[in-house]
Amino acid sequence: MSDNTAIKLVNISKSFGSVKANYKINLEVRKGEILSLLGENGSGKTTLMNMISGIYFPDEGSIYVDGQEVCIRSPRDAFDLGIGMIHQHFKLVDVLTAAQNIVLGLKGKAVLDEKSIENKIADLCAKYGFELEPHKKIYDMSVSEKQTVEIVKMLYRGANILILDEPTAVLTPQEADRLFEVLRNMRNDGKAIIIITHKLNEVLSVSDRVSILRKGENVGTIDTANATEMTLTEMMVGKKVELDIARPEPKGDIKRVEVKNLTCLNKYGYKALDDVSFDVWGGEILGIAGVAGSGQKELLEAIAGLQPVQEGSIVYFDPEKDNQPSQLVGKTPREIKELGVHLSFVPEDRLGMGLVGSMGMSDNMMLRSYRQGKSAFTDRRSPKALAEDIKERLEVVTPGISTPVRKLSGGNVQKVLVGREIAAAPTVLMTAYAVRGLDINTSYTIYHLLNEQKEKGVAVVFVGEDLDVLLGLADRILVLCDGQVTGIVDARNTTKEAIGLMMTKQNNEITEKGGEAEHE
Repeated sequence: MSDNTAIKLVNISKSFGSVKANYKINLEVRKGEILSLLGENGSGKTTLMNMISGIYFPDEGSIYVDGQEVCIRSPRDAFDLGIGMIHQHFKLVDVLTAAQNIVLGLKGKAVLDEKSIENKIADLCAKYGFELEPHKKIYDMSVSEKQTVEIVKMLYRGANILILDEPTAVLTPQEADRLFEVLRNMRNDGKAIIIITHKLNEVLSVSDRVSILRKGENVGTIDTANATEMTLTEMMVGKKVELDIARPEPKGDIKRVEVKNLTCLNKYGYKALDDVSFDVWGGEILGIAGVAGSGQKELLEAIAGLQPVQEGSIVYFDPEKDNQPSQLVGKTPREIKELGVHLSFVPEDRLGMGLVGSMGMSDNMMLRSYRQGKSAFTDRRSPKALAEDIKERLEVVTPGISTPVRKLSGGNVQKVLVGREIAAAPTVLMTAYAVRGLDINTSYTIYHLLNEQKEKGVAVVFVGEDLDVLLGLADRILVLCDGQVTGIVDARNTTKEAIGLMMTKQNNEITEKGGEAEHE
C-alpha cells in the first residue's frame, strides 16, 4: 500500500436483509486529493460512507487508514482515526455560538478558555481561507456560514479525512465557488476529501478523481481530467442518457394563480414572506430560486392552505368554472379541494409531510383518493396499478410495492412522492426540491414529466436548488431573499451569476428588462 494512501477499502460488503447495498467494494482515497463519489439513487454511496464514518459496520471486508487495518464500530472510532463527515443536514445547536458548537463534546476544563479556542479557530480560518465569526449564534447564520462551522469543527478535532454529502445543495454559485477554493486549500495541505454529489459540472470542476457506484458495486475510478458529463453519466446508468433539458414554449395565456402582497410569519414569529406578489400562468414553469430559508417553503404551503397568512391574497382561477376567481386565504386544504382547486404539492419534508413511512407504495397512492370511495370498502386495485406504473416509469428501487417506503433510499422515496402528485392530474403543480438527492437519470425523467404537464396547460411552480437546471427548465424565475421578491426574470435571458446576486440582495427591487416580466 502506498504511503500516500489516506484510506483504503478492500472487498467491503453490506446487506440489509435480501438487499445488497454494497458488494465487494474496493476504493482508495489518497492524501492531498479530492475524490468525487457518483452513483444513481440506491447505488450504495451513503451506505458506504456510513461505514467509513462508523454509523454502519460492514458484513465483510477490510478498512485501512494510513496503511493500518482498522475497526470502525462507531462514530467515536472514526473520530479517533481522523475521519469526519459533514452531513447535508447540519448537526448544530442553534442557540450556541460557532465557537461553542466547534468544541461541544470535547474534553476540557470546567471553564472554557474562550480566548485560546478562538485563537485556534482563527488560525484554521486563516490557513484554509474560511470566513467565520466565532461569537455569532448559529440561528443568525446563513447556510454557508453553518456549513463553515461544520467543516471547521471537524478540522479543529484533527480530521484528515473529510466526507461532504451534497455540500453545494443549498449554496449560491458564489458561495459554492468560495467553498471549492477552501477545499482546494485543504487538499493542498494534504487532506483527503470525499464529495458525494449529483452535480456533474462541480465534479469536473473541483475533483481529482471520480469513483462511480452502480447497483452496489464499484464500476470504476477515473481521473477527472479524462472525464466528461456524458462519460460519467454512462458509467452511472450503464447506458447513454440524453442530458439536454427540453423547454417547449409556454402553451397557455390563462392566469391560474394570483398572489398579491402576501405576508406570512415563520414559527418564531418573524416574517417568512414579506409583501410577495406574482402571477402563475397555465402552460408555464415558474422557477423559484433562493438560498435555504428564504421563504420558499412557506410560499408553497400558503398556496396549498398549509401556512397561515397574515396579510395579502391568493386567488385561484378555476378552469372548470370559466376561470372565475376563488380566494384561497383562510381556507383549509380540504375546503380548497372542495372548491374544485386542484393543487398538487410535493413538500420539502418527504416523509414528514408527503408520505407515511410505515406504508408501502400502493397504500401511499391511496392516501390521495381514499375519500372518493363509494362504499365501506376501500378500492385497492387502482392505487396498486398506479404504484406499479410509477415503480416502472421512475425505476423505483424497492423489493415490492408493499415494502414500507421508510426502508427505501431518500431518492426512491422522492420518486414515489413526485410520481403520485403528478399522477393526480392537477391544474397547478407545485414542487419543492423535486429532484433533491435524485441521480441524474431520474432527475431528467422528472424534468420531462414536468414539461409534459406544462404542455397540457398545467401551471407548474418549481422550487429548485440547481441554478443551471432552473435556467434550462423554467420559463420565468422568481428570486426570493429574506422573504422578499428581489427579481422575476426571463430564464432565457439571464445568467446564474445574476440570479446568485439577487439571492443575496437585501431589497425587493423587481429586475427584468427594467421591470417585472410580462407574460408572453
